[in-house]
Amino acid sequence: MKDDDDYTKQYSQDKFWDKVKKNAVCAGSVVIEKSLCIFAALKDKDTPAWAKTVIIGSLGYFISPIDAIPDITPLVGFADDLGALTIAFATVATHIKDEHVEQAKKTMTQWFGSSET
Repeated sequence: MKDDDDYTKQYSQDKFWDKVKKNAVCAGSVVIEKSLCIFAALKDKDTPAWAKTVIIGSLGYFISPIDAIPDITPLVGFADDLGALTIAFATVATHIKDEHVEQAKKTMTQWFGSSET
């Protein structure tokens, strides 16, 4: 498995949005909502640099074309991505504001008609 620094290098905002748009239905609402929530925290000027590094590493893993379980694997393809996002979410939880959660839910509602968490 690559180290976190390699996944940090994989991250870009454009790659993140491409991955989310192309895989929203396959990845499922939990994966997409977590990624949108930590993405909102990443964009917040109040989020400290160390937390942004954790977020970028997990989003880099999410968008990386090479990960532990290929995303094309039915049913479990995004399980490793969810794990990475969940660990990042828990690590930076004190910096995730209600507004980040609401922003993610709003986007989910716009895309899917409702937000499931």
